[in-house]
Amino acid sequence: MKLQHGWSGGAPVFDDPNLVSCAGLVPAMALAEQAGLSELIAERVSLASRRVASAAVNPAGKLTSIIAGMVGGADSIDDLDVIRSGGMPGLFGGVYAPATLGQFLREFTHGHCLQLASVLRAHLVNLVQRTDLLPGIADRAFIDIDSLLRPVFGHAKQGASYGHTKIAGKQVLRKGLSPLATTISTDDGAPVLAGIRLRAGRAGSGKGAASMVAEAIRVARAAGATGTILVRGDSAYGNSAVAGACLQAGVGFSLVVVKNCSITRAIGSIAEDGWTPVHYPGVVLDPDTGALISDAEVAEVSAFTAFASTDHPVTARLIVRRVRDRANTDELFPVWRHHPFLTNSTEPAAAADITHRRHAIIETVFADLIDGPLAHLPSGRFAANSAWAIGAAITHNLLRAAGTLASPKHAVARGATLRRHIITIPARIARPQRRRMLHLPAHWPWAGPWTALWTAVFATGPPATA
Repeated sequence: MKLQHGWSGGAPVFDDPNLVSCAGLVPAMALAEQAGLSELIAERVSLASRRVASAAVNPAGKLTSIIAGMVGGADSIDDLDVIRSGGMPGLFGGVYAPATLGQFLREFTHGHCLQLASVLRAHLVNLVQRTDLLPGIADRAFIDIDSLLRPVFGHAKQGASYGHTKIAGKQVLRKGLSPLATTISTDDGAPVLAGIRLRAGRAGSGKGAASMVAEAIRVARAAGATGTILVRGDSAYGNSAVAGACLQAGVGFSLVVVKNCSITRAIGSIAEDGWTPVHYPGVVLDPDTGALISDAEVAEVSAFTAFASTDHPVTARLIVRRVRDRANTDELFPVWRHHPFLTNSTEPAAAADITHRRHAIIETVFADLIDGPLAHLPSGRFAANSAWAIGAAITHNLLRAAGTLASPKHAVARGATLRRHIITIPARIARPQRRRMLHLPAHWPWAGPWTALWTAVFATGPPATA
């Protein structure tokens, strides 16, 4: 690819009021409104101005402006200006300036964030009913919980403190804020966010986990999860509070537990012939016997009582995965690393282990958030950043729903891919014979999915071709 000669002396001019850079916002925000976003905000979010007299006015218009900017790729308050450029005022009404939106976010308190979190949950349920966002949810649903640490810099960030995180497999201390998130997914559906809660960087990973899990279970059931529900989490959530919340709600759990004396004794009681090879990368079949030859094996203790020292002990299956320690390849006898988790699932041990390890799917949601609105936590006020994180979760679910309407490929695509293919598509506004039209680029590679999204949202057939 080479620039044509004539453009070396060209003159760029930013002067066309009919050009838009994010034409995909039209069907995306129409889908948000069809799922009742503005109505939910108007019903549930009520702010009383504390600093600027007009800052708390019209929360529905301001929050939808923030979410529209996030859908278009904004990861800071200044970036929200993308919704005011070119012909965007010809597409949307009531668009606010970034300074106004920043003032609005600074009016938030913890109570207002709880109100906005209820909007996130209700809007997700509406999106599931409006689109095929979680296919197969009636049969089986998975709820995953995990936290991450978003780094912040400077001295003006409320709640910023040093917490532990992993970088390149190593534990490091890093200053930041720690969102705790729950996701809902199915065997065939990509994960969506049921809740997100911002905490101080030094907060323990499991702080508030039990209530978050209980909320996610209620959301899953409201969205149509009438079959089995399995809650998965790592060792930070393998405690009596989270397991008790699952049992009280009548759902399954699969939680990593920290090794202690009782768990070590239980692992030692497993007979050598009780270990079963499991399908992992690198597994091969014995050509003579057809048996699996694998460096990973699983076994189980059928009735293990965990958290015996607490007021709420839990008796369930203890499934243990053991993996050869490749740091000791010259040992006389195999050296194994053991990874136990507690579950009340009825699946065979090998299948339950594979199901449990798919908990890592929540990391794809974190990757989308970090590559999108949560690239930064833009405000110095903790509650403003908390509201920003909840807006990012609403944006994630909206993008995911739009992808399901576009094509099967886009139903499981990354957030950045969805923005590039169906949101940040340039267009020119025209009004021939007073009929509104969007002229989109010829030979756009993803014209088919974009047209499918438009048709599914508006149900008026594809836009006219030039």
